[in-house]
Amino acid sequence: MYNQFASVYDKLMQDVDYTAWAAYYAALLGENGKPGRRALDCACGTGNMTLALRGLGLTMTASDRSVEMLAAAYEKARKLGVGIPWINQDLRSINTHRPMDAVVCCCDGVNHLMTDAQVLKFLEGALGALRPGGTLAFDISSSYKLSEILGNNTFGEDRDDLCYIWINTFDQERRICQMDMTFFTKRADGAYDCFRETIIQKAHEAADICRLMDRAGFVGVHAYGGQTTDAPTAASERIHFVGRKSEYIYS
Repeated sequence: MYNQFASVYDKLMQDVDYTAWAAYYAALLGENGKPGRRALDCACGTGNMTLALRGLGLTMTASDRSVEMLAAAYEKARKLGVGIPWINQDLRSINTHRPMDAVVCCCDGVNHLMTDAQVLKFLEGALGALRPGGTLAFDISSSYKLSEILGNNTFGEDRDDLCYIWINTFDQERRICQMDMTFFTKRADGAYDCFRETIIQKAHEAADICRLMDRAGFVGVHAYGGQTTDAPTAASERIHFVGRKSEYIYS
């Protein structure tokens, strides 16, 4: 997952305004999104959100299960002269060497978790990484997006240096979207290299995610449609979630 894809990921995400998205995340995090706060970016990919949040003054640590994505993120940060710890770590086994004020996971990370049990592992790990009063914020591509917009549709693009064919199938019973991608990348001599990547995402329901956040022990749980503070609708393509770790310890 996300192996050779790391080499073209940023080209495919050029239209994403990470600066605005990071500002939205900082607003969701509230006090924990203020400069000087420590934050962990899970499933950080090539580090775009990590760097955008650092630009807002947060002290960032980032993790991803893909070594290739982490290598791209490290190189990007190195060129900017930015020092960030990049950790090879699965969403289901979050571990930090010190408590964090905030944990974030953006751009579909949780969609890669196939079962409620796996989502709960992520949520429990995030809770354990947070200091009392810390905040978790993350998003998913909605069930509507995966089933109606991406599912059972084919996309393609022919650029000067990159061509791709993106074939999606959606399994209604399992609520899983499989994305089969074929890429052609242009070499300096004009010839093309070809590689394929398959990505599988689960269509989680917002109500189920909120229920699992409650079960994991988060308080003040909310779900929002898109980059808003409104409740998600049936046509919301992306849903954001936020919850806090209680400041009180009960015995």
